[in-house]
Amino acid sequence: MIPHPAHQPPAPARALLSNAPGPAALAEHVLTTGHGRWWTDRPDRPRVIAVTCGGHALLAGDPTALVPTDLAPLAGHYVVTPDRFLPVLGAAFDRLVPWERMLYVRRAPATAPRVPRGVAVRRLVPEDADALAALDSAMAWIHGSWESPAHLAASGLSWAAFHKGRVIAVACTRFLGNRYEDIACATAPEVRRQHLALTCVTRLTEDIAARGHQAAWSCSRDNRPSRLLAWTAGFRLAREDVHYMTGPATGPGLPPVTPESRPAEQTVPLLARGA
Repeated sequence: MIPHPAHQPPAPARALLSNAPGPAALAEHVLTTGHGRWWTDRPDRPRVIAVTCGGHALLAGDPTALVPTDLAPLAGHYVVTPDRFLPVLGAAFDRLVPWERMLYVRRAPATAPRVPRGVAVRRLVPEDADALAALDSAMAWIHGSWESPAHLAASGLSWAAFHKGRVIAVACTRFLGNRYEDIACATAPEVRRQHLALTCVTRLTEDIAARGHQAAWSCSRDNRPSRLLAWTAGFRLAREDVHYMTGPATGPGLPPVTPESRPAEQTVPLLARGA
């Protein structure tokens, strides 16, 4: 597929603009922030369009216009797409794993718990870029949809808990839509169960409401801690859906994945803990 810069969306981009919650806001995020990339099957009058950002992808159009190698740019992504694309996706990658997802929208108020002594919770500012860059490796995925810690820190769309100058929990807008903001959060492993993520999420959702937007939350069906955190923070289930995790592109000597040969596994390792 042919890449297009984030600030130069191809004409069919409107097919991916849904004003819907969750990862569906990815296309709006790319248009608004300039982070991400568009893809089409050909430069003029494209029949297929995709948009990628932070390891996630939306794919739409006519799958009969593609051959499996066209989809190589989507390797290692979580793909949201109509079922009609599954045959060509299955042939394009050496594995294609269904990922059952729960999508929540914030509908109830939540009260942030008391912050532990010595911890400060505040909005991130550009000067916090170094603190974000120093995140525990288990948390570094949090700035993926902003392409760098500096871009997330400068966005004004994140809150963090600090202890002695170190970020130990953070919540941010992962995909900034026109109506919904899909949020994510992460907590350093050694300070979990102290309600720090809940505090950051509560502050962030207050900001989102003040902007006239609605907060959304998506997580794996099997991620019980994330589902519990969402409920406690006032989110309620809106729908369930399935995304597809792609493996490496099928190469020479590798058989294409067919529906019969796909692994039976229904979940994937939790790339986005709490998000």
